Amino acid sequence: MESLSDIIKNKKTIKPPSYPWQDLALNIIKELSIPNFKRSAVFKVCKENSPKKVKLALNDTKELCHEGAKWKYFFKIIDQK
Repeated sequence: MESLSDIIKNKKTIKPPSYPWQDLALNIIKELSIPNFKRSAVFKVCKENSPKKVKLALNDTKELCHEGAKWKYFFKIIDQK
C-alpha cells in the first residue's frame, strides 16, 4: 500500500481549458470520436463560430447520422450554416 505522500507526489494535474470554446471543442472531439488529424479543425471551428451555431451542428449531427464517420457529417453541417 502506498503512503499518502507518494500518492500526492504522483498526482497528475490536468490544466483546464483557457477559453470556453476550447472546452466545447474537447467535448465535440470526445462525442464524435474525431481522429487526431482533424482535432485542430474542430478547435478552429469552435473558435471562429458562435457556441450556439456549433452546438446546433453537433446536435444535428447526432440526430441525423447514426452510423459511419459522424465527424465528417459534422464538418459538412457546420460548413453549410
